[in-house]
This record gives sequence, C-alpha cells and structure tokens, in this order.
Amino acid sequence: MPRSVSQPSNMTTLGCALFATRWLQAPLYFGLVAAQGVYVYKFFNELWHLIHHVISGHADETHVMLAVLKLVDVVMIANLLIMVIVGGYETFVSRIGLQGHRDQPEWLSHVNSNVLKVKLATAIVGISSVHLLQMFVDVHHTPRHDLLWGTVIHMAFIASAAILAYMSGPMAAHEAKAHPVKEESPAPAIPAQRDKEPRGREEPGAGSEERIAAAGFPARKVLETFDEGHLRAPDPQVIARLGKADFVARKANVVLLGGPGTGKTHLAVALGVRACQAGHRVLFARAADWGARLADAKAAGRLRKELAALDAYPLLVVDEVGYVPFEPEAAHLFFQLVAHRYERGSLIVTSNRPLGRWAEVFGDDAMASATVDRLAHHAEVVTLDAESYRTRRLEGAAVTGWGGSGPAF
Repeated sequence: MPRSVSQPSNMTTLGCALFATRWLQAPLYFGLVAAQGVYVYKFFNELWHLIHHVISGHADETHVMLAVLKLVDVVMIANLLIMVIVGGYETFVSRIGLQGHRDQPEWLSHVNSNVLKVKLATAIVGISSVHLLQMFVDVHHTPRHDLLWGTVIHMAFIASAAILAYMSGPMAAHEAKAHPVKEESPAPAIPAQRDKEPRGREEPGAGSEERIAAAGFPARKVLETFDEGHLRAPDPQVIARLGKADFVARKANVVLLGGPGTGKTHLAVALGVRACQAGHRVLFARAADWGARLADAKAAGRLRKELAALDAYPLLVVDEVGYVPFEPEAAHLFFQLVAHRYERGSLIVTSNRPLGRWAEVFGDDAMASATVDRLAHHAEVVTLDAESYRTRRLEGAAVTGWGGSGPAF
C-alpha cells in the first residue's frame, strides 16, 4: 500500500524534472539572437557596398537590383529568426508575458507549434522566391544547371508548405476536440462574492482562466471568430488595435454601437477575455443587471462603497444599453457609475442606439448628455454596420431549404 501511494509522487517528480529540461533550449534562442546581430552587420555591409558602387558609377541597373534583392533576402531571414526566437521560446520554453503590450505581434496571441511550423514554411518559401528571382535577374551569368535545381527546390518548398498548411487544419480541429473550451452559463446577476480579495492588475497569463471564469461572461468568445466579412464599418485595424487591450491600462472606454445581431456582445466579450489574459480583472453584466446591483446597494445605504469596490476591476462591461429604457432611478445610477469610472477605470458599453439618441434611453436630455460626455471623452466609439447574423443564417436556411416537403424558412 505505501508503494502505491509513493508511486504518483515519484511520477510527479520525474515529470517535473523532465518538464524543467525545457530551459536547456534557452541558450539556443540566445544564440539565435547573436545570429540576428550578424545579419544586421551583413545588411549594413551590403548597403554600404551598394552605395559605394552607385556613387563611384560602377553599378548598372542589374547590379542595383541584385544588391537590393540581397538586402531583401537578409531582412526576410532576419524576420524568420525573430519568428523562431519569439514564437519558439513562447511555445516551447516559457511565456514571455507580452499580452496587452501595444507592440505585441498579432500572431503571437494564438501561436502554437502548428501555426509556427506553417509560418516558418511560408517564410522559407518567400526566401526561396527571392533567391530564385536573383538567378533570373542575373540569368546570363547563372548556369542552367543551377537555375534548374533552384526551380525544383523552390517548388519542393512550395509543396511542403502546402502540405503543412493542409495538415494544420485537421490537427487544430483534433486539438480543439480533445480540449474543448468550456462556455459559461448565462449569469443574470453579479455574485457579490466576486468582490472579495480585490487584486486589480495581475501578471499577464497567470490565472487568466480564473479571471475569465469569474468575469460572468454569458459565453466564451474570441476575436479570432468575430466575423468581419459582413461589416461595412469600421476599419478592421480598429478591432485589431483594441484586441491588444492597452485601452484598459489607459483607463479608456470602448463604446460599441449597432443594430441587433451585428456582433456587439461577441466583440465586447472577446475584448473582455483579452483583458483577462492581459492580467486585468473584468466584470460583465447587462445594463439591467448593473442597475439592479446599484439599486440594491443604494437601498442598503452603501452605494458609495459599492462604486469604490468596483474600482478593483480595471474593466467593467455593460451590455445592451438602450434595449429597454431606464427608469429614472436606474438612469441616475448608471450616470453615477459612468461618472465614478471617469478617468479611473475602463468601461465597455454596447448599445443598439447611437449616442445622439441616448436621451430616449435616459428620459432626460441633460443626464443623457452628461453621461455621453464622460463616457465618450476617452473612448473608442465603434459603429458596427452590418446585417444581423441571425437574419443571414435565416436567409441561408431559406436558400438551402430544410429538405423533405416542409417549408423553407
């Protein structure tokens, strides 16, 4: 019996020791950093030779083109090194903790071994293309044997990249099936116990799943599945910029406006998830639930303490403002929430009405104007102009039909 108890402990110790060996790879990545420095030297050396030949008049058009292609080749290889250094270290050694950084590469937020291999393969194809182009530019001085084999090797690189890209889809689907994402059930109320032990900003990546679970999101949404294809506005770069979650550190707001089914809640939840992954505590609730929470606090004589307690959350998400007009007391409480958060914490607010029509929601022009003034002062206002995705699905069903003799909706 003691042997059966000690065996898991030994297995755990052995597993931890094997897992710790990943740090043996760290010097390899520092070696690649040194190689990056070598390519920087090579780039400026080639650039100096090009400038010298041009000034001295010894460079014709072909010579300039070949020299520029060499510079492009060096830059592409350096980019390949950066991808291997950052992506490989992040995937196989340890988290770098760049979530929320304004300069974080877009691909780094969802990097994994499959994505890294495909990106490396496409980068190698690009480098091979430059080499092959150099041969064709200098075709009069390139042996036909070298040209033939250069073309064959380039086609082999293309084929291998295509195979890797094709295989990455089923592998990613298998991984998603093996590790399904758990969605939170709808939570109409905001549990009070979430306010205990406020910590505000935490280490990026550490405890992100606990923060996501505690945020009260109605479902797990990510930016990668947000459908931008049917949007007539805004510029997709706005969404990519917001996805870095640096607006939370700046205590700025995000206001998402649009009709039903345009993806406002999806985008608000996805941005909230990114904020959690960046180390921020987040609370999500619909506007009616926020009103009920603040009304209960006011009735108990602790409204000021409640607003102060919410300061522990750098980001609050208020969904569905305007679907149901506020009662006078709820309108006043929402104004107090916005006024209290002004330049103190971030808000993500979704609404089906433009800001100019919020007087219809508040029932009071002056209060609506004061609320909008504070909310939009330091805010990214994004208008989602598209048809409802629910309507698109319905129209798709009407086109394809449901089979049999039943009606096609």
